Amino acid sequence: MQAALASLSPVSSQPSSAPAADERWQVLDDPAEWPEFGRAAGGDAGTGPWTSQVVVQGMHCAACALTVEAALCKVPGVIEAQVNAGSQRARVVWSPAATRPSRWFEASAAAGYPLLPAGSQFARAQRSRDLRMALWRWLVSGFCMMQVMMYAYPAYIARPGDMTADAAQLLRWASWVLTLPVVLFSCGPFFRSAWRDLRAGRIGMDLPVALGVLVTFAVSSAATFDAGGPLGHEVYFDSLAMFVFFLLTGRWFEARLRDRTAGALEALMNRLPDSIDRLAPDGSWTRVAVRRLAVGEVVRVRPGEAFPADGMVTEGDTSADEALLTGESRPVPRPCGSRVLAGSHNLSAVVQVRIESVGEGTRFAQIVRLMESAASRKPRLALLADRVARPFLVAVLASAALAAMFWWHADPGKALMVAVAVLIVTCPCALSLATPAAMLASAGALARGGVLTSNLQALEALASVDTVVFDKTGTLTGDIPRLERVYCRQGLRPGDALEMAAALAAQSIHPVARALVNAWQAQFRAMPDWTVERTTETAGLGLEGSMHRPRASARTDRRTRLGSSTFCNVKPLDVDTAQVHLSDDQGWVASFVLAEELRPDAAAAVAALRAQGLTVRLLSGDRDSAAKEIGARAGIDFAEGGCTPEDKLAVLWRLQAEGRQIAMVGDGLNDGPSLARANASFAFGRSVPLSRARADFVVPGDRLASIPEAIAQARKTLRVVRQNLFWSAGYNALCVPLAVAGWLPAWLAGLGMAASSLVVVLNAARLGVAVAGSKAGR
Repeated sequence: MQAALASLSPVSSQPSSAPAADERWQVLDDPAEWPEFGRAAGGDAGTGPWTSQVVVQGMHCAACALTVEAALCKVPGVIEAQVNAGSQRARVVWSPAATRPSRWFEASAAAGYPLLPAGSQFARAQRSRDLRMALWRWLVSGFCMMQVMMYAYPAYIARPGDMTADAAQLLRWASWVLTLPVVLFSCGPFFRSAWRDLRAGRIGMDLPVALGVLVTFAVSSAATFDAGGPLGHEVYFDSLAMFVFFLLTGRWFEARLRDRTAGALEALMNRLPDSIDRLAPDGSWTRVAVRRLAVGEVVRVRPGEAFPADGMVTEGDTSADEALLTGESRPVPRPCGSRVLAGSHNLSAVVQVRIESVGEGTRFAQIVRLMESAASRKPRLALLADRVARPFLVAVLASAALAAMFWWHADPGKALMVAVAVLIVTCPCALSLATPAAMLASAGALARGGVLTSNLQALEALASVDTVVFDKTGTLTGDIPRLERVYCRQGLRPGDALEMAAALAAQSIHPVARALVNAWQAQFRAMPDWTVERTTETAGLGLEGSMHRPRASARTDRRTRLGSSTFCNVKPLDVDTAQVHLSDDQGWVASFVLAEELRPDAAAAVAALRAQGLTVRLLSGDRDSAAKEIGARAGIDFAEGGCTPEDKLAVLWRLQAEGRQIAMVGDGLNDGPSLARANASFAFGRSVPLSRARADFVVPGDRLASIPEAIAQARKTLRVVRQNLFWSAGYNALCVPLAVAGWLPAWLAGLGMAASSLVVVLNAARLGVAVAGSKAGR
């Protein structure tokens, strides 16, 4: 795909013609290329809807995002389009039966915003080129500004008679010549964006800037060419150059900080190597592209390289950096026989790895999908800012026109400059960045701390929660309990009972089922000699299936159940620890007592939540006595056992009816309805199937401390968002009257506009610094 996509890297932001554009994007119509930048949302991959992630070029603000969304949604077959101005990424849901990627790629380019597949090397190369060009524009504007200020300075300090008219005119001409590169080169993006919007009959945020620059340059040029004319004293080359320099300074820092705040996603997506050494049939090593790897192949990973896929170490001992995948900040030992994850880095020694999962089947790909979803979706406050931005721009233009009319009779030159100041100072860039900059900074910081955000809007909900509800097994306790005792009916050996239970439990990924499988394999190191068919799993209760021995002389078919005492219709054991039962057509077969270990940081995490003023509850499907015992050890006062998934959902309904805001923390297996119902939800633990998680946040590691840290981070985020919105509104409320009154010159208006956007982004960047500092200090 990378070679074919070379034609997608545009030299110009404008397509030369429709046929040419169609040819350029034709490669993306091959269904084999779709998984490179998207995935099937459901149903058949050829006809069902697809969700694609793309990078939008040439976008600066919320008005740009609205334009791209409108252009994409007009294409027949595009079901939904969401564009995030903060991350400059778009999420497009489309139907292969009605359209192809080339059509909506072309539609966006025709609107002036070319697209590139997210994660492609050309998207990264184009972003690097854009940053370099932005730096050059800034440097040119800065150099010319200093020279123009030097030529303008004598006019400010000269007393009558100190400077002849010819000398003054010569300095004006020198300033005009030095301002040309600023207008023709440094201001190029503003003019192109404004012209693109005008051709499409819309108003963008660059239109007021472009109008201000053109009016200032036209008035100053008229004064330079005709010094004795009506505008002969109106020379503002210094103000113009200073304004452009300040504006480009703000945009440069904004772009750099935008990359930093959204950098967790890019850092995650770029962790896979481009190529790796693969073992050939003749025993030699061949360098191949990672996308050509298949399950079962053996690769060699050197120190410093990232593991290209999920697999098992077959030769060598090493350690791995899994910080962005599991939240573990320290190197993790990975000896021979252990499993390694795609995207983690090999730190110590050369190892050989047998590939077990590639592409979409890796945990790395599942995490990337979550982060892509977070980067493209918009929080509620950002949607509100988007709706306000475009009407606000119309009001800006109207205010500038009214200000010019008010001052025209007194002084036409000053009237024009007042209009310019109003146009510049009221551009709502800071308003459009206030929410997405903070949300993206926080999501990136949480990702570095081991919490993945799949829904940015959930940060707002998480900040307002007052109650945290925990599941027990796999959440407050370890991922997999330990088998402690076995009770079985007369005539059956404990090992035979465990073999039956392990055969049925192998059909589930529930922690209790995995505990039985692990206990069997640890004791006998062989697969159970039972075949299980027609298995069904009832969430929160247990498993049921038909079992038989394939090599038995007599008929051994039986319908077997494994689960709670109610599900198996047996009497529970009189013990306070977790238990699971096995029954068949003849009744009770066996009972298994499991020992659950409280996570080491469970009590500290609960204490941290209570210190934040939160109420903590425990809801478990285990016996009430076991739930209360674990709750007491963790410091939870409200613990309730014997809860089915429906019971947990009913408790959440009741608490929410009382006005409580709920955060649910579960293992993502039997807690799906509760995770979906809660105001904010965490899927916790390494056993979580990330591709099916319904949670707003995913904690792939095993640190319960991540929960109070995430809530504290969400509260900080909402405070920063409110500060940004207050600053944006207050800045405009203060500066607009000053500009209308003629007390705010154009250069100072430009400085204020650039500073307002910069303050918003810098304030948002504090969120990432705070989390990084807290994590480093642990």
